[in-house]
Amino acid sequence: MNITFVENAPQTADVLVAGVTAEGCVAATTASLEDAAQAVLSRLAQNTRFKGAANDLIEIAAPEGLGAERLCLIGLGDPTTLDSHAWERLGGTLAAACDGTETSLTIAIAPPAGNPSALADFAMGLRLRGYRHDRFRTTPREDDAGAIKTVTVHDPDGSARDTWESNHAHIAAGVVWARDLFAEPANCLWPETFVQEATALEAFGVTLEAHGPDELRAMGAGAMLAVAQGSINEPRLAVLRWNGADDKNEAPLVFVGKGMTFDSGGLSLKPAKGMEEMKGDMAGAAAVTGAMRALAGRKARVNVVGILGLAENMPGANAYRPGDVVKTMAGWTVEVIDTDAEGRMVLADALWFAARKFKPRLMVDLATLTYAIMAGLGLIYTGMYATDDALADELVAASAASGEKLWRMPLDEDYEANLGSEIADLRQIAPDSEFADCAHAAQFLSRFADQRPWAHLDIAGNEMAYDDKPLCPKGPTGVGVRLLDALARDHETVAD
Repeated sequence: MNITFVENAPQTADVLVAGVTAEGCVAATTASLEDAAQAVLSRLAQNTRFKGAANDLIEIAAPEGLGAERLCLIGLGDPTTLDSHAWERLGGTLAAACDGTETSLTIAIAPPAGNPSALADFAMGLRLRGYRHDRFRTTPREDDAGAIKTVTVHDPDGSARDTWESNHAHIAAGVVWARDLFAEPANCLWPETFVQEATALEAFGVTLEAHGPDELRAMGAGAMLAVAQGSINEPRLAVLRWNGADDKNEAPLVFVGKGMTFDSGGLSLKPAKGMEEMKGDMAGAAAVTGAMRALAGRKARVNVVGILGLAENMPGANAYRPGDVVKTMAGWTVEVIDTDAEGRMVLADALWFAARKFKPRLMVDLATLTYAIMAGLGLIYTGMYATDDALADELVAASAASGEKLWRMPLDEDYEANLGSEIADLRQIAPDSEFADCAHAAQFLSRFADQRPWAHLDIAGNEMAYDDKPLCPKGPTGVGVRLLDALARDHETVAD
């Protein structure tokens, strides 16, 4: 979808879009469109339920002289009460209505005075809800005109364009990229090719290193290597660096993403039903990659390191086994109980590497880690575990700013007792169902944060939309990109 902002009123489009308030007033950027739309409203007043309530929408043949095939009126309710999230939902409503039927849109909505970013927020919702991943389709769907291709936003004073080009477009690109990575099948995206995809960040000033098996062995990354040893596709520990702060030596923020490009469960094999979704067990790494794109694209004034723990978990002849004892990069040994609890193994080494190598001011990891978190929070909230109250508060604030919902879950010393093993330093999973595995996993991972301020986000259930959502069609969500961007924003150097 190509979105452009223009100061002069566009003349043609498949669909011309204007706003209507709850009071029945047309909010349009030109007097001619306002007059034409008001005349249409008057004719429809007795024959439609459209009353201008927020997210109501009606589309009709365009009156002569408008230079469009159809006129779309979208309800704004009371536009003075709409926040950025509400404007995004309006854009999402339009995208949902037009996807598959229209190819070009012209947005000519007059936002309320004092809200110069409203149209940029609208475009953000339009872009996110209008997402498609059609790369593998060789023929179009029946009765489907395809994705919305071009969007022209009439922005007479240029203020929305500035917000879009300097900020929103980069965040949207990060979310879309994270979705695209998630959508790739595992025969196209494995650790090596994931790194190749990430090289696109170099064009934005991000440096990229990728450590392969030999380097991982030298580092002592026994947990990550154990998970990967059943696959012919070798693991990678990728390091993405953006130095945007005025002080390039300032301690960075570190974001760590679980990147299981396919998780069969290993020898503790998952059920066949639904296993195809395990190509998306790299959603945490996708979120970190997308966030780095957003930060570098908008030239965020903060130092950030993204760590991607990339591997495949397969039941090969050399696969790690239940009962194995492996040694982590931290030097602690772990008794393996379930090879399907592979994410915490990969993250253990990735977190320790990040903490010791970069000495960050904070660390946040994202992972599709446990089914247990879904049992507790469903598909609405991401579970957050944090060792630091200040960081937890920052993440809650970032949640409100980004619209990505978090719920803080407990870390507690009583969970520590369940980490013990009869034969090793740590036990990989909880001994029985009395102790929630999501809590056990978080407690386990906290050991590897090396006493740095750290938070773990269990995004299982939120990485995929099983039904259409206001800002996301059914499919990958790109969850975490906007949250990390909002968190990083609070740590940026203040502009001169």
